[in-house]
Amino acid sequence: MHKILIVEDEEDILDLIKFTLNDYKVFTFTSTNSVQKLLDKEEIDLIIMDRNLPGTEGSIFIQTLRDKGYNQPVIYLTAKDKEEDILQGFGRGADDYITKPFSLEELKVRVKAVIKRTKKELKIIKHRDIIFNLDTREVKIDDYLIDLTHLEKDLLLEFIKNANKVMTREILLENVWKDSFDKQVKTVNVAVKRLKEKIDPFNEKQYIKTIRGEGYMFC
Repeated sequence: MHKILIVEDEEDILDLIKFTLNDYKVFTFTSTNSVQKLLDKEEIDLIIMDRNLPGTEGSIFIQTLRDKGYNQPVIYLTAKDKEEDILQGFGRGADDYITKPFSLEELKVRVKAVIKRTKKELKIIKHRDIIFNLDTREVKIDDYLIDLTHLEKDLLLEFIKNANKVMTREILLENVWKDSFDKQVKTVNVAVKRLKEKIDPFNEKQYIKTIRGEGYMFC
């Protein structure tokens, strides 16, 4: 079951949308306060975001998420219906844009279409300026091809999939090394060090941070 996160400050509209999208697992919020925490815990397939929110402009919040590496597809569902608003919305990460008042049936169709389209597009994963092609397993940073070993690519992919989460060395051993006989903590340390040297040789971008006593975090 696909998971949808909805941010809408009008609770009656929120309830209507949730009822309409009963084929999905839906998480609802009336503000953006706890959205990032949920994104860190759940594999969300789509965000439906109002733009007129108390204390926050929804599209600016989405742009902030994008800058942090969150790449979930977004539908703006909003009363901002001028042409410049719509263009601005697409410039701030929209995969689709629906203006209020809206048709619930049309919303269902558009939600289905965006999820179907973006799921196909997930053959390429992007995090900040890193592009990982899942078909060719090529890794590019700033359009430059990065020469990584098979293991380093597996390790990078595991970090990208768990961005902004603390990954212990034990979890990395289990998920990346799997059935390998070389499953030692020091092996992880060496591999992470090599990966950091290749993707961030001058330590300017600080993709991978060491969390003392716990493990690593891919930021």
